Amino acid sequence: MADDEPTRAARLLEAQGKAVRLFAEIEERGLVAPGEGERAVSDRIRDLANEMFGTTRHWHKRIVRSGPNTVLPYRENPPDRVIAADDIVFADFGPIFEEYEADFGRTFVLGDDPVKHRLRADLPRVFAAGRRFFEGDPEITGARLHAEVARLAAEAGWELGGWHAGHLVGEFPHETVDGADVESYITPGNDTPLRRTDKAGRTCHWILEIHLLTPEGRFGGFHEELLDL
Repeated sequence: MADDEPTRAARLLEAQGKAVRLFAEIEERGLVAPGEGERAVSDRIRDLANEMFGTTRHWHKRIVRSGPNTVLPYRENPPDRVIAADDIVFADFGPIFEEYEADFGRTFVLGDDPVKHRLRADLPRVFAAGRRFFEGDPEITGARLHAEVARLAAEAGWELGGWHAGHLVGEFPHETVDGADVESYITPGNDTPLRRTDKAGRTCHWILEIHLLTPEGRFGGFHEELLDL
């Protein structure tokens, strides 16, 4: 039997809480380090999720990208790259915890490059401002939120990467996120309210993704988590 809405919300928050703990342990163990290949780091994070929580499944492909690979959108599959001593790196993981999906992304900066450090610092700020904008408009659409996130990025001196800034999330497998179904995304073409129910009558829950790029496209950073809970 499907969970009621308070239980669904609580379990999505619990799944995200585990992802927060996972990423804190990634940093504590220094898994993102110079000389390591992106795929090797991804595999170590996968193994760490299993070690900490018994997690063996991820609802989307595991992503660790560094340097120039950080400008690429999700659907690209660049060749494996060795992380350099002064790199910027982001990890985007979608672990499944007890049949509920998490979707969590964070950025790591190695070295002292001030622009990379500023980018990393701006990511959660843009996320927080986007969330406040969402909270202030009960009828907000995906298109309107995307436009505001793009404005916030430009105001901070960055460009917004990718064609969307978030998507539906829920039980595994959640309502199909189809690339042709713009209503599943925070994207310019989605003129439907984000606060709605899905085809099964369940409350829609959303992930907000902030993918910021330097104006010249040299590198980027990534930050994502739950938007509406």
